[in-house]
Amino acid sequence: MNNKNHKTKDNPLTQKADEIARLVYKTSKKFPKDELYDLTSQLRRAAVSIILNIIEGFARKGTKEYRNFLYISYGSLKETKYLLYFAHRENYLNTREYEEILNLTEEVGKMLWATIKTIEKKLNFQ
Repeated sequence: MNNKNHKTKDNPLTQKADEIARLVYKTSKKFPKDELYDLTSQLRRAAVSIILNIIEGFARKGTKEYRNFLYISYGSLKETKYLLYFAHRENYLNTREYEEILNLTEEVGKMLWATIKTIEKKLNFQ
């Protein structure tokens, strides 16, 4: 295993982002079948996109590219949060499930934003 893969695997940000994707897949299994190609699919893609963009950005050579992928990941996080809210409002998620995933998205959002800001300081952006 190369060192970069090991670093992303042990990174708290990627671990928590992976947990979001896993919980979304688990909880969305009980969504109505008529939502399979709509809400279920969109929510799953958005949730997986959070971690995939972190990993893809980490694999890129440049710091600016990494930052750009983190911004994309942050956008996917916001999309996921809205879709979770929508699913909860439609009673596809109970309050406990919704709050569990929502709390994780809040945590990952703070971690992503802190990482982006650290990179921007390093790149002398403000």
